[in-house]
Amino acid sequence: MTRDELHPSGPAGLFTMAAGAEPYAPVEWVIEEGLLPYPYPDAVAAMEARAAAIAAGEAAEQAWLVEHPPLYTAGTSARDADLVAPERFPVFRTGRGGQFTYHGPGQRVAYLMLDLNRRGRDLRRYVATLEDWVIATLAQFNVTGERRPDRIGVWVRRPEKPPLPDGTMREEKIAAIGIRVRRWVTFHGISLNVDPELEHYSGIVPCGVSGHGVTSLADLGIPVSMPEVDAVLRAEFERIFGSAASSNRNSA
Repeated sequence: MTRDELHPSGPAGLFTMAAGAEPYAPVEWVIEEGLLPYPYPDAVAAMEARAAAIAAGEAAEQAWLVEHPPLYTAGTSARDADLVAPERFPVFRTGRGGQFTYHGPGQRVAYLMLDLNRRGRDLRRYVATLEDWVIATLAQFNVTGERRPDRIGVWVRRPEKPPLPDGTMREEKIAAIGIRVRRWVTFHGISLNVDPELEHYSGIVPCGVSGHGVTSLADLGIPVSMPEVDAVLRAEFERIFGSAASSNRNSA
């Protein structure tokens, strides 16, 4: 997915409830402890079920934070040629936007089931707001994350590394974004590299972008724990999206 396909011309701003929307419950904030203990398709089914319940007015919005065991996922724009090592890890085709990406230990995945019927039916603004959320989170760790006009996600400049063959500065991706929307309720979301095994990305062309690599907070010399990252993610989420309430199920 490129910026031309999905991005607003201006800044995202706050993505709280639209004017005139009915009062709503805080977003349920759920953190799964350890690696997700069931297969990726079950996680997708859980997201789909929650999104359907939200659309039907039967459940509150939810932010679901997980870590997956090593796997590759293919979005709706994935090219088979970008799966370099198909036998390395399980590969799952999924309905989110985007191309191939990696999920694994040390990476925080945040699945968001949010109601755009009430927050505003603007997918471009929503994706930009997800980028804003990640950029604001990184800033709390003194990392400058940036968006690019032709690449969805959040990028970090690496001037200390050799430039690309055309002389441009090397940049590396620290967070990926892929969403799906059904009945104007979102699911899927973001993945932020805290301290994953970056070599695992070598089995794919991440997000279809060759040349630029991937990085993580640990790779940038910032050894932070997952709970520390989660705390900042939540604080910035509440600033941008509104209040959240911890669930009793595996939450922090």
